[in-house]
Amino acid sequence: MRQGRRGRPADEPPPAGAAAQDKEPDPESVARAIALRMLTAAPRSRAQLAEAMARRDVPEDVADRVLDRFTEVGLVDDAEYARMLVRTRHAERGMSRRALAVELRRRGVDEETAGQALTQVEDADEESAARALVRRKLAGTRGLDPQVRARRTYAALGRKGYGAGLVAHLVREELAREGADDQGVPGAVD
Repeated sequence: MRQGRRGRPADEPPPAGAAAQDKEPDPESVARAIALRMLTAAPRSRAQLAEAMARRDVPEDVADRVLDRFTEVGLVDDAEYARMLVRTRHAERGMSRRALAVELRRRGVDEETAGQALTQVEDADEESAARALVRRKLAGTRGLDPQVRARRTYAALGRKGYGAGLVAHLVREELAREGADDQGVPGAVD
């Protein structure tokens, strides 16, 4: 017979500690542990937590019960999560409402909650953020051909969800402000 540590047979569980207890924790404990671990790292939507629980084979009814309790005590709040995500992504990354809506949908926030959160970003805020991004991108491409500068700026702002019309207008304005020739710049009006 093979001996384990401390002289007891290797196939016997230790007399105390976590290994001495039930080897299969109950699904509710697993669900709570998953949710708490994820929420400790960063705020999450209910859908993200439910998805993580499903990956660990937590039964749906157990996941719903745990998530309902977490919602009840305020640990899970999709409306606040959406407001926070919109506020920070717009302020820090300059994302447009369109890109933010996609991000919220990807994270499992329902359309109504997302729509409410997106009302924080007004047209003037969005244009101001786009203008700052255009200036930053054009400053980083100074010395290049105006067409190249414009194309790179359109691409950068397009990835952040800004419409081509707004970007073209801002690029023309900023190039004109710099005194650059916008002849041949895509979207430029002759």
